[in-house]
Amino acid sequence: MTIDHRTAVPTDERIRSLHERFAPTEEAFRLVWTHCRIVCEMAEGLLDRHGAGLDRALVRAGSLLHDIGVYRLYGNDGRCDEENYVRHGVLGHALLRDVGLAESLGRFCSRHTGVGITRADVLRQRLPLPVADYTATTGEEQLVMYADKFHSKTTPPTFVSAASYTAAVGRFGADKVARFTALVERFGEPDLTALARRHGHPIA
Repeated sequence: MTIDHRTAVPTDERIRSLHERFAPTEEAFRLVWTHCRIVCEMAEGLLDRHGAGLDRALVRAGSLLHDIGVYRLYGNDGRCDEENYVRHGVLGHALLRDVGLAESLGRFCSRHTGVGITRADVLRQRLPLPVADYTATTGEEQLVMYADKFHSKTTPPTFVSAASYTAAVGRFGADKVARFTALVERFGEPDLTALARRHGHPIA
């Protein structure tokens, strides 16, 4: 049987090899790959409880790939361009397209930032992005975007409670709070205490 690699969901090994290929440093690889694995763990846990009908393989691949564009923000000095961090999603989408992965996988990259970036957000905030809509639309995209909100690649990396994220996203408007609240109601909250114990990252 011939496999169409444009639509096939890649294995964990293939995804890890992409991270290793594009990570500019071992430190960057550890930071991003660890975060992606934690998001995957959370997304799969939420999937078990509240994800009936969603594609588990797609959720897993999307979780492991969603932040791969971060590597494209590292300069020759080994530092990440934090000022343009909002671009990491579109950069990841383009990277996956360039290596021949399916559009459905690239969308996990470009549609997970915050609780979704709308065309109006791009224009109003003058974001360094092509003017377009970057909101999660499928259940799989929404679950990965949501799980991502509970872990941050800060120094040190931390888990983020639903209450903390609600307070933080409020500065972008009541509509963003409402969108996050709806996701909490749909998917529930991950067990951050167990995750923090398992991974050794504090809860913010």
